[in-house]
Amino acid sequence: MDAATLTYDTLGFGEFEDFPETSEPVWILGKEFNALTEKEDILSDVTSRLWFTYRKNFPPIGGTGPTSDTGWGCMLRCGQMILGEALVCRHLGRDWRWVRGQPQRGQYISILNETVLNIVRLALRKLTVLNIVRLALRKLTVFDSWSRLAVHVAMDNTVVMEEIKRLCMPWLDYGGAACAEPPGWMPKHNGCLEGACALAEEETALWKPLVLLIPLRLGLSDINKAYIETLKVGQSGEELIYLDPHTTQPAVEPCEDSQVPDDTYHCQHPPCRMHICEIDPSVAVGFFCRTEDDFDDWCMRIRKLSHTRGSLPMFELVDCQPSHFACSVDVLNLTPDFSDRSERFFDSEDEEFEILSL
Repeated sequence: MDAATLTYDTLGFGEFEDFPETSEPVWILGKEFNALTEKEDILSDVTSRLWFTYRKNFPPIGGTGPTSDTGWGCMLRCGQMILGEALVCRHLGRDWRWVRGQPQRGQYISILNETVLNIVRLALRKLTVLNIVRLALRKLTVFDSWSRLAVHVAMDNTVVMEEIKRLCMPWLDYGGAACAEPPGWMPKHNGCLEGACALAEEETALWKPLVLLIPLRLGLSDINKAYIETLKVGQSGEELIYLDPHTTQPAVEPCEDSQVPDDTYHCQHPPCRMHICEIDPSVAVGFFCRTEDDFDDWCMRIRKLSHTRGSLPMFELVDCQPSHFACSVDVLNLTPDFSDRSERFFDSEDEEFEILSL
């Protein structure tokens, strides 16, 4: 961290505040902590999340282009954190912890060295912010048979359960019954048997782990306070807990033994906090569902949350596609089969969303 430099967005965080000792529960990515008795556990959990920031001194993009993404790469870095967290949960589990100086597990090295870093090198070839995230998601879903993720972007503030189940279980027909395929059949992808290198193959044969992204507009210039209770995803009281990408650090390359110098990929100071009313109303919330049971449980919790007194639901959850969606292509499944018409949603730079949490 000695080599890190602060940008215009983080000048106010030159000195990091210690995590407050509060009697209110602290939530970090779905896990509840007690700040009075589990402060070290909170900091360990935050440190174990993959932290992606601006980088400098990487090879020029396109041979003659920028050597740093300072000032324009924050959307990409937020996308990296979403995907990195999904891959850690997919291969290492939510309770995995990173400890500085300890030997790295093979799966962890693959997440950094093969899946995340290589995808970003490909993504940096395009400078359009939304195209960068789209390209990174596409490379992940098309070429990464090790993780076998399904990525779904729900548009128009609507999550259609049927579409997600069709995406994560493509070998089922629209009615939920298995297609007539020979015993032992599994979908093939880019000439490779999907799941052959994945963990828990018997689980992923039935369900492709899901990364669900939901872009939202929760106000005009400020967040509508009616959404505050339903938005709390990583928080303590009225403060959001977050990892800030707006710090510039030197680029990192793998060592000859394929080990990754990874200290700068983990935030080793107390996490940043801000009052929830200060968040930009244009956000995207993200969720990871490893199994079908996880997704069903998520649906149940979202429906329960939508009935919170005095609050508005951030998005709608429906069983089947509404009739007014019949001719719409607003729901994007970022799977290997891309239609030309879905490209139009990433051609404009009019909208930019910050990925908030997973």
